[in-house]
Amino acid sequence: MSELSLDERFKEAIRNANEKIPKISVPQDVQLVLYAYYKQALSENISYSHHGYESDEVITAFKQNAWMQVRHLSADQAKEKYIEIINQMLKDRQ
Repeated sequence: MSELSLDERFKEAIRNANEKIPKISVPQDVQLVLYAYYKQALSENISYSHHGYESDEVITAFKQNAWMQVRHLSADQAKEKYIEIINQMLKDRQ
């Protein structure tokens, strides 16, 4: 059996997060961390911009702040961190 590549493991973690971990069960601070790692993993050098409704401004600010805190990570490092958190959450649910 061959070992999965980082990208394959990342995609699997995303699938597991969406299918096996109810969002409501994840604390909001962990959701923000996962968002930041996900965003950094997929768009390492893209600037953040958001043009939404005023009611979204606080949520957008929290998301942007979370992402800015991990901008120093490479895309691969962010993928690894995301995978670690999801795998730990799955393990804790067993």
